[in-house]
Amino acid sequence: MLTLLAGLGFGLSLIVAIGAQNAFVLRAGVRREHVGAVVAVCAASDVLLYTAGTGGLGALVLRHPGFVEVARWAGAAVVLGYGALAARRAWRGEEESLHAAPDGAVADAGRRLRPVLLTALAITWLNPHVYLDTIVLQGSVAASYGDARWWFTAGAAASSVLFFAALGHGARLLAPVLARPGAWRVVDAVVAAIMVAVAVSLVAGA
Repeated sequence: MLTLLAGLGFGLSLIVAIGAQNAFVLRAGVRREHVGAVVAVCAASDVLLYTAGTGGLGALVLRHPGFVEVARWAGAAVVLGYGALAARRAWRGEEESLHAAPDGAVADAGRRLRPVLLTALAITWLNPHVYLDTIVLQGSVAASYGDARWWFTAGAAASSVLFFAALGHGARLLAPVLARPGAWRVVDAVVAAIMVAVAVSLVAGA
C-alpha cells in the first residue's frame, strides 16, 4: 500500500503542472466537448507509457535520441498551431467561444469527435517530455522498488486517471464564470500563452 501511495504521489507531481495537455483537457471540460473521450485518451496514454517505462522501454528510448528529437519538433509545431488557433479566438472574440455549454448539452454540438481526439493524441504523443517523464524517469524510479515496482506503477497510473477525470469533469464548475461576456477571450488568451511557452521550451531544448 505504501508503494502504491508513493507511485500516486510521484505521478501527481509530474502531471499537476499546467502544460499543453492539461490546458487542452481543461478547455474541453468547460465546453463539454467530448470530455469522456478526451479524458480516456490522456489517461490511457499515460497508463500505457508508465507500463512501458516499468517494462524497460526507458533504456531503449535513451539509446535512440533521434526519436526524441523528431517528437520535439513535431510536438512544437502541433502545440504552436493549437496556440495560434486559441490566440485567434481570443483576438476575434468568436461568439461560439463566449458561452460555456449548458448542463446536459450533447458533446457533438461542439466540434466533431475525430478532430478533438486527434488533437488530444498529438498534444500527448508528440511531446518529448512525456517520454522523459513517464518512460525514463518513472521507469527508473519504479525499478528502484524491485519486486514492488508494478505497485508503484499502478499508483502512478491511478494518479493520471484521477487527475484527468477531475480536471475534465470538474471544469464545468467554471461554467458560471465563463458565461460572462469576454470571459472566453481571457481563457483562450491564457491557453494560447501556455501553448506558445511550451512550444518555445521544446525548441529551446533542441
